[in-house]
Amino acid sequence: MYQADLRRVFIAVLATAFFAMSSAGHAQRGAPNSFAGLAERLTPAVVNISSSQSVRGDGATGELRSLQRKFSRQPVSLGSGFIVDPSGIVVTNNHVIDNADEITVTLNDGREFKASLRGRDRETDLAVLEIDDGSTRFPYVSWGDEEHARVGDWVVAIGNPFGLGGSVTVGIVSARNRDIKSGQYDDYIQTDAAINRGNSGGPLFDMEGRVIGVNTAIFSQTGGSVGVGFSIPSDLAETVVEQLLEYGETRRGWLGVSIDDMTPEIAASLGLKRPVGAIVTMVRTNSPASDAGIEANDVVLEFNRRDITSVRDLTRAVADTPVGSRVPIVVLRDGRRLTLTVQIDRRETRMLSASPSARLRASAATGSGLTLEEPTEEVKRAFGLPASIEGVVVTEVDPDSQAAIVLQPGDVILEIGWERVMRPHAAIEKLDKLRNLNSGPVQIYVQRGDLLFYESLRP
Repeated sequence: MYQADLRRVFIAVLATAFFAMSSAGHAQRGAPNSFAGLAERLTPAVVNISSSQSVRGDGATGELRSLQRKFSRQPVSLGSGFIVDPSGIVVTNNHVIDNADEITVTLNDGREFKASLRGRDRETDLAVLEIDDGSTRFPYVSWGDEEHARVGDWVVAIGNPFGLGGSVTVGIVSARNRDIKSGQYDDYIQTDAAINRGNSGGPLFDMEGRVIGVNTAIFSQTGGSVGVGFSIPSDLAETVVEQLLEYGETRRGWLGVSIDDMTPEIAASLGLKRPVGAIVTMVRTNSPASDAGIEANDVVLEFNRRDITSVRDLTRAVADTPVGSRVPIVVLRDGRRLTLTVQIDRRETRMLSASPSARLRASAATGSGLTLEEPTEEVKRAFGLPASIEGVVVTEVDPDSQAAIVLQPGDVILEIGWERVMRPHAAIEKLDKLRNLNSGPVQIYVQRGDLLFYESLRP
């Protein structure tokens, strides 16, 4: 009887301890009593960013034009940013400072500094600025690991909504890996922390005070926050920032294929249990992929030991691979898994600035960041295009243009604004006209290998 009583007491003590630890764990993961300490610690490193653009006076010359440049400045945008190094390195969105002649960074204590641009990346909408008064060590924040952020975790956004100055909002991670069709590197964190106009470029913090995202976009039918905001994940942002600081530009990997997502129907026909991988629709000549022996209709299952479940997985994996690296790639071909080795080239060099030959450029039409050619036999051979192709061929893309976000050399534009295009000069004239009318993005119909798709292009 005595032993039974002891056993019951022992079980009761264990149960009490278990529930106490469980309750403590829930309390630790639950909502804090206040976010004041976190906000007080982090706000000094979050900055307001304003940019301005000179107004050029038509017909003015000499001293008059100099005065106009000095006094006739119009604000372009207001946004947010955050300092990631005590020397004064600031991260923000590219669209916050795009087209600016002068950038001003204002700290939370009111101090203002003129900022210089260290580098920008239009494809991820990131920019790096530098402020320096010669002696100041600035408050700064550190990058966190967004991979550890779970749906439902608390997050804090700090920024400059509507130009009001440092504002703190709180929410949770609503979703991960969001694709909002803004570019090929979409992989956003979704949050319900209030993000409004002016919050762009500001940080999204975890509860340890580390940056897990850069607030970039909202979904809204009114222009105000409706609880659906998007942040660039820190792993992507940190990589881009490091490259911009080291090189002044990005240096992404390039494989040289056009790819499409796997469908349930194709997966079933290939004997796959579920739709995984990226289907190769075209292999560019003289590319890393062609050199490695990759073929059209191969299904990429792994790249550099990373599982590939979608087109976005492969795009990110290739872009993240250091230029010049030799890495394994696993493809499914005719029911067999093959492991090939590919040496990664640089995307910016191979895809955005180089044309196959100087002779191709001589007869080209240029405008809106594009160089366009008719699909002559020489052009078709250079880009591996089919003999029956029609439309205008993109042979060069200005890496600093809006076109670089959606187009690449070898693409064939079939329609602009729902109208068929067959001549390069006519296509450029149409784009120039739309740009002069300030009509916004235009719908274009593009063929890339065997893939046909619509895109929005800002002329």
